[in-house]
Amino acid sequence: MAGASLLTLLDDIATILDDVSVMSKVAAKKTAGVLGDDLALNAQQVTGVNADRELPVVWAVAKGSLLNKAILVPAALLISAFIPWAVTPLLMLGGLFLCFEGFEKLWHGKEEAEHKAAQPVETITDVHAYEKDKVKGAIRTDFVLSAEIIAITLGIVAEEAFMTQVATLCIIAVVMTVGVYGLVAGIVKLDDLGLWLSKKTTAVAQWVGGLLLAAAPRLMKLLTIVGTAAMFMVGGGILTHGVDYLHHGIEHAAGLVANVAVAGPLLAVLTPSVLNLIFGVIAGAVVVFLFGIIARLRGKAEH
Repeated sequence: MAGASLLTLLDDIATILDDVSVMSKVAAKKTAGVLGDDLALNAQQVTGVNADRELPVVWAVAKGSLLNKAILVPAALLISAFIPWAVTPLLMLGGLFLCFEGFEKLWHGKEEAEHKAAQPVETITDVHAYEKDKVKGAIRTDFVLSAEIIAITLGIVAEEAFMTQVATLCIIAVVMTVGVYGLVAGIVKLDDLGLWLSKKTTAVAQWVGGLLLAAAPRLMKLLTIVGTAAMFMVGGGILTHGVDYLHHGIEHAAGLVANVAVAGPLLAVLTPSVLNLIFGVIAGAVVVFLFGIIARLRGKAEH
């Protein structure tokens, strides 16, 4: 009897592990788009940090991301079990926050650049404060993106056994964090790799090193642009998915575009992203405008 019970237990464990493996693969595919946006956003967040502090900053954000997911996984399970109707509104609030942050960067970007250019060389205290702000901002942004990843994964495993849900969510949380921040660490250290290769004696290594040194700053500038666009695309996408009329309208527009031209299929793939981006910009502008009005009214009231 004991032997039979042990075999049954082992069979149950094997079945759960098999289900978790399958569900994890499906969830990884479904969340790949968010992973790309997460990568661009977080690589953008470390721009402007001193070279010797890039990896510590990435590590600090990675730890914050793991903490985010440690909060989000049980919270998502509880919300799904007791108040499933709250998932979409909460995600939409997060999407609105991303749009707000993205538009604020666009609106105040030139102003901040001029301010930084006029500043004297930063003291050590200023550098630490700057790093803290970078880390806090990155962790805030990561919270929203992590919430979307967890929500997508939870939707995939919603019909599975509770233990399968927990295991799949935990695996996706860890794999996504390691994947994103491992790649971010690699991207921010491309210039160091290029410098190391350029000092080698072989001509090929020197050529590759020079190529990396030339490409690294351009890549970081590109990621800054892509990261800001990703804020609008992800935020706008969350908002439009939460409103059936907008979601179906975007799908209908993509269907119409697919039949218009030779490049229709490609345009049909790009159309939802472009429309989500436009909607995200508009939503961000509205929130920034409203915050501006509130700030002015408060200032007048205090005066």
